[in-house]
Order: sequence, then structure tokens, then C-alpha cells
Amino acid sequence: MAILEDLLLLSPSSATLLLTVLVLLVLYLFFSSSGPQQKEPPGPKPLPLLGNLLHELSVKKMLMNLLLLSKKYGPVFKVHLGLKKTVVLAGYKTVKQALFNHAEVFGEKEIVPIINDLNLTHGIIFSNGDSWKEMRHFALTKLRDFGMGKKASEEKITEESQYLIEVFKQKEGKAFNTAQPVNYAVSNIICSIVYGSRFEYDDSEFTTMVDQANKNTQLLGSASVQLYNKFPMLCKWFGARKQLMKSAFANRKQITELIRGLQETLNPQMCRGLVDSFLARKKHLEESGDMNSHYHEDNLLVTIANLFTAGTDTTSTTIRYGLLFMAKYPKIQDQVQEELSRMIGSRQVRAEDRKNLPYTDAVIHETQRLANIVPIVRRCTSRDVTFQGYVIKKETPVVLLLGSVLQDENEWDSPDTFNPAHFLDEEGKFVKRDAFLPFSTGPRVCVGESLARMELFLFFTSLLQHFRFTPPPGVTEDELDVTPVLGFALTPAPHQLCAVSRV
Repeated sequence: MAILEDLLLLSPSSATLLLTVLVLLVLYLFFSSSGPQQKEPPGPKPLPLLGNLLHELSVKKMLMNLLLLSKKYGPVFKVHLGLKKTVVLAGYKTVKQALFNHAEVFGEKEIVPIINDLNLTHGIIFSNGDSWKEMRHFALTKLRDFGMGKKASEEKITEESQYLIEVFKQKEGKAFNTAQPVNYAVSNIICSIVYGSRFEYDDSEFTTMVDQANKNTQLLGSASVQLYNKFPMLCKWFGARKQLMKSAFANRKQITELIRGLQETLNPQMCRGLVDSFLARKKHLEESGDMNSHYHEDNLLVTIANLFTAGTDTTSTTIRYGLLFMAKYPKIQDQVQEELSRMIGSRQVRAEDRKNLPYTDAVIHETQRLANIVPIVRRCTSRDVTFQGYVIKKETPVVLLLGSVLQDENEWDSPDTFNPAHFLDEEGKFVKRDAFLPFSTGPRVCVGESLARMELFLFFTSLLQHFRFTPPPGVTEDELDVTPVLGFALTPAPHQLCAVSRV
């Protein structure tokens, strides 16, 4: 009764809410008891209406609790998040089997209420079907055309790293929060590819756009928004959802203004970036009479938003984690800087140097593994499937625990500790690991993987060449907190570091 009383307080109409709860309860009892029983994945017994959301799964600790449940019920199990039965896949072998052997079945994105509210079913992250295929192909092609994985993008990153180094130098070794400057630097790489130019770090339009996008990412993964996704009728009045809606559409308005400026000076024969290419393609299709094209405003706006989310937040967060780990583990930082000094000296690091910096490369990979930025991937089955002996029905929400892959006890010697040796052989040479899947895998693998890998390597090595990272005064290495803050992606808690010049 206490739970129902709490729910009723969220609504302006108690009578309407009570009726809704009773109807949902009747539907739950009807559907859970009707029809032939097939071999479904095991899992904890759900409460009526609430499922496992409150007594088995704390929203704030969902990842940890899902990992604990996988140890109890195995790598394939089910939970009820509200009324929805969700299948969870855990561990390297199971996740790989789903994304490789059954890529088509587990390739659909689950569309939760907030995604519909934000009109994010276009673009490349939350779309499905032909539109997704076309936009993904377009984005991949144009990212490559404008330098992803090539010398052109390397030059953009090395140039941007110099701007970032200057910002760090201005701190004069005093403690500061690395979040904003790193976010701006990484975001400028996407800006140069998407818009054809970078922005200054003091450009208020640019900084507002980046800060707002990062805030939206946190709100999207917040506990109250996740509760809204499970109980949209009950939780639509939550403040976080309203704040996210307002902020996301304000951000969309800024993107629209930037597109309008590019459209006014568009030359289809001289495309400056991805936006120009999209507009040129759209114009050509309209002139040829193709009015049913996927090249429309919503797909352009959401594709840009997707690229900024995937290309800014996750990469900048990983870099920040890398610097935090260096301050926390000074002996590892010593070895990175010794290798850089021995193999590179004072010259600018180049992408081709990676093969000669095995320890540094191992540290970057270990940062990605342990930081575990995107630990949960949500999908939806496209058809009925029998997977590892269990029947999973069409349109069943599926949660793939990438975090369980990156910390699989059967794949990593010390999964819970920062250990670069995970990526080194006995001779100190770098080794690839099959269970290293921070960018996911299969048809929906991150479109910007090669760009992100280059950014992580060049930004990280450039910063470690120039600075020694230490905790702020009065804080020991042991006291540095690496516990993540929950959002759409996991980020380090707000912290400060000192960047002491080595030059």
C-alpha cells in the first residue's frame, strides 16, 4: 500500500491513476497466466505491476545488480522492468554469440518512451529499418571522405591537441577540472568533420552547445527518466524529463541555425563537411523528383546529434579517465612517460608511432576496458528466436551487458583492477584481446571507432608528453575516486587534477 500511495502523489488525478494501476494489474495477471508455457530464460520472480524494478533492481545500481543476477541465473536470464519482460545477456561468449551468430535478430533498437518524445527515432543510433541502413551508410562514407582514419583527421587532432595543451599550461600547475577543455577539444574534431570548421573555446555558442549536449546525456540516463520509460503514464511529470525535453530541443535549435548558415553558402561542388554533403544529396534528390527520400531535415538533425553524442561524450570521458588513472597510479604514468621520452622525444606523436609504443597503447586500452563507458546496450528482437536453448519472442527487449564482457573473469586475469598487462605478452609486446569490445560489435558497431581510437591515442600521448598529472593538494593517490556517475554513459565523478609542466 505504501508504494501505491507514493505513486498516487505523483499524479494530479488520484482517481485516474488508481484506475490505471488496476487496469495494468489486470492486464499483467491475464497475460502472465495465459498461453502455452515455453522454456523461457530463468530469473527472479517479479512483483505484480512493478516487476523486479524495486525489490531486485535499484535503478541507480542497475548494472551492478544485473551482473549479480547473472552469477545467480547464468548468462541468459530475464527480469521484469515494470510490466516489460526483458532478457539480459551477460559474459563475452554469450554477447559475442548474440551479436555475431544472431546479428539480425538482436540488431533492432528498443525504442523507449523518452526516445519517441525527443524524436530520436531518426538518425543512426535509435533508428531501425531502411532509414537506419541509409543513414549509417551515409555517415560512414562521409566520415571517411572527410578524414576519419586518414592523414587529414590526424592533422586535425594534432592541431587541436596544441590548443588543449595551451589551456592546460594556463592553469600553471594548479588544480582544475579537466572536463570542459577536454570536451571542447574532442567536440571540435567532430565539428571540423560535420561543419567543416572548428570553434574557439571561448565561443559562447559553441560552449553552450557542448555543455548542453553533455547535460542532456546525463539526464537521459538519470534514474527519474529511466522510471519514466518504465511507467510513462505515472512519471511524465518528473522534473528531469521536462528539463531534458527543454534542453534537447534548445540544442536542436542551435544545430538548425548552424545548418541554415551552411545552407546559405552551400556549393554542392565544394562540400566543406558532412552537412554540406547531406544538403547537396537532398537537393539533388528533390530536383530529380524523389520525394520519398531518407534525406530530410529530421534525419540530418538527429544524425548530427548522434555523432556529437557518440563522438564527443564517450571519447572525452575516456581521455579524462585516462588522466585520472595516471594521477592515481603514478608508477604506471612513469612507465608511459619513459616510453614516450625514449621512443618519441620532444617531437609530435604521430598515429604511426602506436606500433612502437606498446606499453602506452596497453594503458589506453586498459583505460577503455576498466572505464567501461557504455556498459549496457539495449536491443529488441526482430523475430522469435531460440537462443542457448531458451525461447525469446519477437519484440522482446534485450539488454546486452558489455560491461560484463570487459570484466569477464574468464577473459581477464584481474578484471576489477587497472592492469596494462592485460594487453601485453611476456616480451612486453602489445596483444589484441577478443573480449575487448568497448565499441560493441556486429552491424551496429560504433561508426566512429577508427576516429575515436586515433583521438584517444594522439590526445593522450600529447598530454602525457607535456604534463605530469597529480592529485590536487591535500589529496592522496588512494583518495582519488574513480567511481563512475550514472548517466546514459558512465563518467567519472567531478574531480580536479594538477597538470604540472614537464617542459
